[in-house]
Amino acid sequence: MSAKILVADDEPNIVRLLRLYLHNEGFDVVAAADGRQALERFATEAPDLILLDLMMPQLSGLEVCTEIRKKSDVPVIMITARSDDVDKIVGLEVGADDYVTKPFNPREVVARVKAALRRRNWDRESGNNDETPPATVAVGNVTLDPASRDVTVAGTRIRLRQREFDLLEAFLRYPNVVLDRERLLRMVWGQEYDGDTRTIDVHVAWLRDKLRESDAKIETVWGIGYKLVPASSNA
Repeated sequence: MSAKILVADDEPNIVRLLRLYLHNEGFDVVAAADGRQALERFATEAPDLILLDLMMPQLSGLEVCTEIRKKSDVPVIMITARSDDVDKIVGLEVGADDYVTKPFNPREVVARVKAALRRRNWDRESGNNDETPPATVAVGNVTLDPASRDVTVAGTRIRLRQREFDLLEAFLRYPNVVLDRERLLRMVWGQEYDGDTRTIDVHVAWLRDKLRESDAKIETVWGIGYKLVPASSNA
């Protein structure tokens, strides 16, 4: 069964280009030419991933992503014609998983799509049918269950976005280990990801805010990356 990709962009040439490359990789593709149509296609087609243009008629990509996040955690890759960090960070804040900047190499977009779908168990190439879920991991008063994707802090469940959850799992499985940004990108975003490492900084900031009641802290290791420090390490 092929994964279905929704391409939402008001530039027909971009839609045709992405459709061609995605079809060549075996994906099913549906398209939308404006924000309202994107929401309609999302509701009727149930795509496995959305490529979403930032600037569209009717509703912007940010508005569309905000509405989708009220209902679903389907991966969203934002497409932007601007290179400003502000645009990228705002896209991440409303729940986008990744972004690409126009003009882009369509092969790069396909690689980003595959990496995102791999995180959703759509890796058709591996043929991995192992149904044994990863073990629950706990550090201090933080417990993470990969099977249910639940996280609790001192017994209270907290809600995390997909990338926040995956990032926290990486930290919990390697307590007191310095993880550089490039390694975190590979672990959380996938081997093919070659985007800006500052994406990590944004997600770590959000994660720290949600772990305020935790007795394990994410510390910055300047010039390298981050590490999770359990409370006992500070005693």
